Amino acid sequence: MSTTQSDRLRGLLEPLVAAKGLDLEEIEMSRAGKRRMLRIIVDSDEGVELDACAELSREVSDKLDETDVMGEDEYVLEVSSPGADRPLTEHRHYVRAIGRLVKFQLAEGGELVARILEADDEGLDLKVPGVKGRKATARRIAFTDIAKARVEIEFNRKDKKEEEA
Repeated sequence: MSTTQSDRLRGLLEPLVAAKGLDLEEIEMSRAGKRRMLRIIVDSDEGVELDACAELSREVSDKLDETDVMGEDEYVLEVSSPGADRPLTEHRHYVRAIGRLVKFQLAEGGELVARILEADDEGLDLKVPGVKGRKATARRIAFTDIAKARVEIEFNRKDKKEEEA
């Protein structure tokens, strides 16, 4: 997708998304056979309900039909929330991941898996799980020290009451 088309789409859709109390995280354009696929990813601090995605999809579709931003070719529109394991790239992503286990690729090399306890403008306070019976340790990491970060999916996580016991 060209930068100008991406910018035009963002300018057109951001007000619609913001009016729903959501953040426009990403706009993706790809080919799906003969058709194009327009994927709009939205999120909020409380997450995104399926009904909100469906309602926003109808409004986006109407808005795109009113304009020529998509041109004459057919396209498929998809409005969804980001996946649970999406990369953390913005400050708000880290704030939303407080309490979650995250795998960090460090700028100096190496990896770190830790739970985010707090996030401020400079970095994160983490709880690094202990290994082989050792206690968890606290660690501070600056955003500048993070090359990549992604939430780790936990299928058997204890709830907070069990962790504190």
